Amino acid sequence: MLKEKIHGFIEKISAVEGVSACALISRDGIMLGKSMQTEFNEPWFAAMNATLFASAESASTIIKAASPDMVTIFSRDNTIVVMGAGEKLLIVAVTGRKSDASPTVTALEAVANEIGGSF
Repeated sequence: MLKEKIHGFIEKISAVEGVSACALISRDGIMLGKSMQTEFNEPWFAAMNATLFASAESASTIIKAASPDMVTIFSRDNTIVVMGAGEKLLIVAVTGRKSDASPTVTALEAVANEIGGSF
């Protein structure tokens, strides 16, 4: 049942317009599910994204700012969004590099809220 639930969330994330690849990982860096075409080291990818998000949270704490809702990485071709999905999980979404990503982010936030309420 848990695998089916995770698979359903991966499908919802993948269905967001603009998302070309995605993963659902735990905040401690465990890959729970993914939809990506390329081969890669899944444990390493999950750990690096969890570390990235935790580092952003730590940096925010140091400057007494609110914890981040998401971290974005911009490259020439893509954007990687790492977004909190409740207390236990993170969404990692790869999107195209476009000027207005706000509709995609808004849709991802809705899925993140749903996931956060489920775990």
